[in-house]
Amino acid sequence: MSATRYRAPPADALLIRELDGLVALYHRPSGATHLLASPAPELLDLLAEGTMTRDELLARLVERYDVADAAGDLLDARLSELMLVGLVSTT
Repeated sequence: MSATRYRAPPADALLIRELDGLVALYHRPSGATHLLASPAPELLDLLAEGTMTRDELLARLVERYDVADAAGDLLDARLSELMLVGLVSTT
């Protein structure tokens, strides 16, 4: 059984602007605008590099953003939220 892999929408599907500590993201396919706080933009940045399993994504977060390795529960919650609004999907 293979692990679930997560992916972000293609770069041309998103219009992203930083806004006073938040990120405004317009998702062209849905026509929806989202205001994201950390770590959601960072997750989307990492997933833009390619599909990843939860464990691969957590390892990259720890490596690149120096978050605690124990941030797995937070990662699960953010992935669920991003999937719910259609900004992350699984393969």
